[in-house]
Amino acid sequence: MVDLTSFTPVSALVGGALIGTSASLLFLLNGEVAGISGIVGRLVRPNGDGTSWRALFVAGLLSGGVVLMIAHREAFGGSMVSLPLTLLAGFLVGFGTRLGSGCTSGHGVCGLARLSPRSLAATVTFMAMGMLATTVVRHMSAR
Repeated sequence: MVDLTSFTPVSALVGGALIGTSASLLFLLNGEVAGISGIVGRLVRPNGDGTSWRALFVAGLLSGGVVLMIAHREAFGGSMVSLPLTLLAGFLVGFGTRLGSGCTSGHGVCGLARLSPRSLAATVTFMAMGMLATTVVRHMSAR
């Protein structure tokens, strides 16, 4: 299992710079926001334009996970929660994404960079709920 408490500022900085660069390039070259929920949503329900780049974008995201799994198998430890709870969590994330009109990548990365007040409110809400959920889960698993 990977030790998630060992913060490495260099890899975090490089990763953040790569995410910011790719989001900026997508916006500058394609006029599109790199919001994953919107990209996947318009790939699942295509409106006629942009299907190919969306498919390549999602393939790139998935292939990154595959490369990580091959290179660092220890990063994928066993799940700490049951499959039904995982499915419920996925449903709630999807519901929240629809309710918030976007996801953490769209609001947190792209929206904050554009100084969007709506994205600031959404990102603060995402972070607060993530902290609350982590606290509740850790408290419940400590029993």
